[in-house]
Amino acid sequence: MQSFFPERYKLFTGIIEEVGTVQSISPNGSGSTLLFSASKILEDIKLGSSVAVNGCCLTAVSFGEDWWSTDAVPETMNRTNLGSLAEGDPVNLERPLQASGRFGGHIVQGHIDGPTSIQSIEKQDDDSYRFAFALDPEWEQYVCHKGSITIDGISLTIAAVHSTSFEIAVIPHTWSATNLNHKSIGSKVNVEVDILAKYIERQLSTNNQSNLEVE
Repeated sequence: MQSFFPERYKLFTGIIEEVGTVQSISPNGSGSTLLFSASKILEDIKLGSSVAVNGCCLTAVSFGEDWWSTDAVPETMNRTNLGSLAEGDPVNLERPLQASGRFGGHIVQGHIDGPTSIQSIEKQDDDSYRFAFALDPEWEQYVCHKGSITIDGISLTIAAVHSTSFEIAVIPHTWSATNLNHKSIGSKVNVEVDILAKYIERQLSTNNQSNLEVE
């Protein structure tokens, strides 16, 4: 039966497919052109394909056998950690979800809420890692214990929430299969909170406003 959905949604799940490397960053008008090495995500890439880079949805404008490039406007460079990337830096890469694919993580749009910084990294007895991140007041209301969050494009579960920080437990596989093993205290990471939390907040706000108008 033919699918009613396109071959790929412009929707991600936070399951990183590979770690690419920044090959170059060059000025392009008021923005920048970024070129990355890659292999897995190039299997079916086309001009105009969407790719999440550290969780930020970008568009492929050119590609070759082992590389692809994208253009980023100043807003993207300034409001994500893409603006702090340098040649040789590792980046998490993910293609949009296929209509026939498995939904392994959670709903990720590729729309970054903002960067935050790593406050601590602690290795655990089972070879997992515990990360603590600064909690930004702009999106702290969407961060809850056992809730979902996206860090540099990785779908993760919040292990603890404090007044000014939150923690993530990272299993050995995630540590080795993403760019987290290259991070250090003070590193910037991109954050996308769970879109479902935003929809719920919006719906409750609308309902409360409707009730006030009725009264």
